[in-house]
Amino acid sequence: MIKLFGFGSAFGMPDPSSFVLKVDCYMRMANIDFTRVDGQEYLRKAPKGKLPYINWDGKVIADSQAIINALDEHYHSPLEAQLSEVQRAQSYLLTKSLDENLYWCLVHSRWIREDGWPATKEALFSSLPAPLSILVPIIVRRGIRKSLSQHGLGRHSETEILSIAKQSIDSLAILLGDKSYFFGEQPSNFDAAAFGLLAQLVLSNSETAISPYAKAHANLVAYCDRIAKAYYQEAF
Repeated sequence: MIKLFGFGSAFGMPDPSSFVLKVDCYMRMANIDFTRVDGQEYLRKAPKGKLPYINWDGKVIADSQAIINALDEHYHSPLEAQLSEVQRAQSYLLTKSLDENLYWCLVHSRWIREDGWPATKEALFSSLPAPLSILVPIIVRRGIRKSLSQHGLGRHSETEILSIAKQSIDSLAILLGDKSYFFGEQPSNFDAAAFGLLAQLVLSNSETAISPYAKAHANLVAYCDRIAKAYYQEAF
């Protein structure tokens, strides 16, 4: 049995992490049996200090891409067997684009912008006892700010970051077009990654500064609704 370790529900989402939701969605789309083990305390036990990770019959695998690579190898690429070699390459590179670009725009909107921080603080830290509920958010937010600066996105202005997010979201809408999924009528690995991130903008009960850009595209909204209905009836 596969155990997927994540944060748990927040912001009206099955998980506030697009990476956890990516792996969760991949396994649902691929019809792979797994159970969820949720809690922020698992960050301390995570091999790379981040979630998600899985325990697969005693074998621990960390990082969303490494997890999906391992599952693809074992289950013979259940979501991408129908894709051409070129499409598989596109699926991988598009996933990396979201992981290394739009994801950080979401992080900035939730953790750094003053219009997003209060909801993040309430959702993730309100259950902590005092004085931890005061001290921990300050420490974690400071670490997120440093990570954003080291990545490079945090060195841009808020206006520039919004522009970067909008360009990525607009591009996703163009690529999806009127298709059910990004590569046709069947989901791919990239669809798991795209849903993991777009759902945070479209289906979350917590609006971010970049959410309106996604909600402005009817096809992206319908895409998220379609996947939620097909694979997450208990969650939305």
